[in-house]
Amino acid sequence: MNDKPVILVVEDEDSIRLTLRDYLKKKGHEVIVASDGVGAIKQILDHRVDLVVTDYRMDILGGDYWIRFLREFCTSKKVIITSGFLQPEFPIPFPVVYKPYDYAELEAMIRTTLAGSGA
Repeated sequence: MNDKPVILVVEDEDSIRLTLRDYLKKKGHEVIVASDGVGAIKQILDHRVDLVVTDYRMDILGGDYWIRFLREFCTSKKVIITSGFLQPEFPIPFPVVYKPYDYAELEAMIRTTLAGSGA
């Protein structure tokens, strides 16, 4: 059984999702991916997930409903939101990183977030 924290990257843009996955794996993280909120829910049900790094705006289950889902049903998980443009109807209860982001800065935030969670 692997005790490393598992990061779920949820991003509908293939190039960002796959590049970030590869970058985080090279940095020693355990990473799984999904291309939308529905795929992310499947990953959360199938795997132990400690941290969700997710895009805000996605065509399938993204935006405010996705944030509300994470807030209501994923309270045991740490969450970082990424967004190129964020215009929510309500305050986002998670840290937000704006695109384009620096992978090294995001990875540092991931390490800090995971260290703070005891994961």
